[in-house]
Amino acid sequence: MQSNAVKIHVSHLKKSFKELEVLEDVSLDVLEGEVVVIIGPSGSGKSTFLRCLNRLEESTGGEIVIDGISITDKSVDINKVRERVGMVFQHFNLFNNMNVLRNLMLAPVDLKKADKAQARERAMAMLERVGLSDKAESYPSQLSGGQKQRVAIARALCMKPDIMLFDEPTSALDPEMVGEVLEVMKELARDGMTMVVVTHEMGFAREVADRVLFMDGGTILEEATPEEIFSHPKNPRTQDFLNKVL
Repeated sequence: MQSNAVKIHVSHLKKSFKELEVLEDVSLDVLEGEVVVIIGPSGSGKSTFLRCLNRLEESTGGEIVIDGISITDKSVDINKVRERVGMVFQHFNLFNNMNVLRNLMLAPVDLKKADKAQARERAMAMLERVGLSDKAESYPSQLSGGQKQRVAIARALCMKPDIMLFDEPTSALDPEMVGEVLEVMKELARDGMTMVVVTHEMGFAREVADRVLFMDGGTILEEATPEEIFSHPKNPRTQDFLNKVL
């Protein structure tokens, strides 16, 4: 599914919180249609890196280019860029006072000034895509964790992104609900969506990723195909990590 177009270009990215250096020197290119999965221990900088990719965190050095636009340039309208970069968080961030349909229609109507009828049609189509068209009138409190996360994915898709970022999307879920969320993500990957996924789900990384990155200490220590990373990791730190989690 990959073309040779670079969708995300990261060059010597750094991020510090006061004295604490969270990202040391991260460089990465993600191609159109590629699924890149980032694994590593807690505190290794994975989520911070992902949040820098749509400037939810401001980097302290280096450059990030999304679709040819340097988002580290402060004059760039980041909200226009974010319209093309969907993000799904560990916690679902749904508005509890709105039903599912209104949650999905809110950003397209408010930010993109979409026609309400068209926004509704798109929202229903995306709910259908994640297998929840029967929950349009339900409120978040009436949904399971897995259903909420699938709604969150549908909400991101309503903005018609061409890149999706996933920050540990299954780590807050009960184990039996993980599969339904991963299935939606696999479907997106099969359809050629460019995806960067931070996850602890090694089975997903092995099955779906084009490339797996191992991060620790704020830097990428190893990157390779899933087969190479999981069967023949070269870096001792990667070997040690995988011995503990597999």
